[in-house]
Amino acid sequence: MGHRKLSSPRRGSAGLRPRKRSSEFLPTPRSWPSIKGSNPTLLGFIGYKAGMTHVYMVNDKQRSETFGKEIFVPVTVIETPPIVPIAIRAYTPKGSIIGEFWAQELPKELQLERRISHFKLHVEDNKKSLEKIKQNLEKAGYIRVIAGSMSSKVKSLGKKTPDISEVQIGGGDIKAQLDYALNIIGKPVEVDSIFKVGQLIDVIGVTKGKGFQGVVKRYSVVELPRWHKHRKGSRKAGTKGPSLGTPSYTPQPGQMGFHRRTDYNKRILKISADPAEINPAGGFVNYGLITSNYLVIKGSVQGAKGRPLFLRYPIRPFQLAAEAPQITYIDTFSKQG
Repeated sequence: MGHRKLSSPRRGSAGLRPRKRSSEFLPTPRSWPSIKGSNPTLLGFIGYKAGMTHVYMVNDKQRSETFGKEIFVPVTVIETPPIVPIAIRAYTPKGSIIGEFWAQELPKELQLERRISHFKLHVEDNKKSLEKIKQNLEKAGYIRVIAGSMSSKVKSLGKKTPDISEVQIGGGDIKAQLDYALNIIGKPVEVDSIFKVGQLIDVIGVTKGKGFQGVVKRYSVVELPRWHKHRKGSRKAGTKGPSLGTPSYTPQPGQMGFHRRTDYNKRILKISADPAEINPAGGFVNYGLITSNYLVIKGSVQGAKGRPLFLRYPIRPFQLAAEAPQITYIDTFSKQG
């Protein structure tokens, strides 16, 4: 009687199930960090993935073997046009909306957005709504703004429709947060007023879509020869039932990619408004040239070229905000191959 395997390692992470398509093209954060003892600020921003390149920088990580030396670092470039807060929402600690106040004047890029006009129709009286927020401010748990990205400034996308998302305000007390929201509503907000060079951020986005795939590609099932079962197919998993009474999960074919994912603690190496410093010859592949503000982030992030990403303050940072790194060289040679 041959040897019978009674156990095997789990295939795929259980934390990533169900592996279905994301319901949002631009995911909205489900949780926000708590920032205390500082001035009010927006806790997130909207950007567009342009592509990757590499830089040389002086390693400022202490206790590293290459500390103080020049190292090679792959980086991702994210174009970040201004965002415009178009409305203010006050919430109770349990998440109920207290009131909603909309901006009276908006930039031309956002005036023709149908969704914004649709939302404003449901506000009976804007002034009364603001008074209601101020009267019930003591009951408010947090304040958010509805922000729209000025995506028309991203010439490579050719996109006129703005991406809209809620962004929470952190820092200070609730009154200071409301004053801050009233000060920025209807005005363009630049990325350098939200983030600083050297700090960590979380990148929330949707991965590349790969469609309907089988178990070999989806779960890395090993394709082994089956001498007495090969007629049933070699690129398949085993039995779908439990083994010896023990519940098990058998990999199944299905959707692969286009999943919502969060990449934690990505360090900002550079924030600039000069595209000439980062644009490669011929532009980024499948994207083009950057024409507005941008971030340079250490490492890679999820998503295809041109995909919107939500950049959030880190919810579980492993270090405090560091100083700006010393970048000695940025590769701008052609990426066309």
